Amino acid sequence: MTQSLAEMAVEVLTTADGRAKTTISKQHADAWFAAREAGAPLPIGTANPPLQPARPAQPELLNPRDVPRRKPGSPQGRIAMLHAVAHIELNAVDLHWDIIARFTDVEMPLGFYDDWVKSAAEESNHFNLICDSLEAKDSFYGALPAHAGMWRAAEDTSDDLMGRLAVVPMVLEARGLDVTPGMIRIFENAKDEQTLEALRIIYAEEVGHVAYGSKWFNFLCGRHALDPKATFHGLVQKYFHGALKPPFNEEKRADAGLPPDFYWPLSDEEPPAYAR
Repeated sequence: MTQSLAEMAVEVLTTADGRAKTTISKQHADAWFAAREAGAPLPIGTANPPLQPARPAQPELLNPRDVPRRKPGSPQGRIAMLHAVAHIELNAVDLHWDIIARFTDVEMPLGFYDDWVKSAAEESNHFNLICDSLEAKDSFYGALPAHAGMWRAAEDTSDDLMGRLAVVPMVLEARGLDVTPGMIRIFENAKDEQTLEALRIIYAEEVGHVAYGSKWFNFLCGRHALDPKATFHGLVQKYFHGALKPPFNEEKRADAGLPPDFYWPLSDEEPPAYAR
């Protein structure tokens, strides 16, 4: 019997090991797109996703305040940075499958599922690229403690699709566009070509993930005759804990469909005149 897309999503969410999770993720993405190309899309179906995805025994998950900080310029600091990126990418795999499984009660075009399946497959590749880089440095994902709060946004928005789109791709993933250029500079200074190739792939593809969030957020605002900017501000203030942190990568955010007057008013600094 053919698995529905929602059932595939739950299979990913309930697989603990990162390498196994991403293998299944990419297999299901291939199956989805093969069926789409054949003109016989798989059923979306319904599912009961877990409130939290399965996770490996390691890394130990700590309160963000308790995660050790290391100088990014040192070899140990660069390993810690990559470990944090791997943790973010693994959470992103689950976030993209979770949005598929959790909100099947909201009728959406097939393009919505295309976008998040594609994103999940790309995040799976990102996780593996960073793990390969860690292993080349005699480390591995799970060797260091990680941030326990990564899934909080998913739990907070578990019954609000527009809130999920506002907070996950349009705030958290947009933050990745802000910080990745700095990481790239660190690994350029270290002449680490393997990691640089991985980070450049991640940077290019994350623009698309933020753009998918913006696209479907605006789609739902149109469906419900809501003002996108005011709605975005209200949802971020409801679900995101704290102010947004400049500096912002305004160029890449614009490429992803996020204008400055969406995010600057939510920051902890005075917005420039063009962003008010």
